[in-house]
Amino acid sequence: MDYLSELSSNKTIFFNFMREKYNVYQNSNIFFRDIQYAIKSFFEKKNKKIKYSQAEKIAQEFIKQMENDGQLKKMSNNAWKVNFSFKKSVIQSDDAIVTEN
Repeated sequence: MDYLSELSSNKTIFFNFMREKYNVYQNSNIFFRDIQYAIKSFFEKKNKKIKYSQAEKIAQEFIKQMENDGQLKKMSNNAWKVNFSFKKSVIQSDDAIVTEN
């Protein structure tokens, strides 16, 4: 299974999952181990067990991909600045509740 592809295609879901435990928002700092543990937990919630070393490798590749896309800006060897904003996934109006993509 290609965990990196699954993670990349579900970035919004992953970061919303990560935000439940960590303070992740535009211009915040994010740390390597936080991403690594969030990846491990993310896949475990999907009943896909991955090893610590696998999560570390996936985190390295995922971070590199996001750096190349300009979504993370490297601040140090283990810290990055979040360079994107989070959209609300649900908007409530007077008439209905609408889900955004």
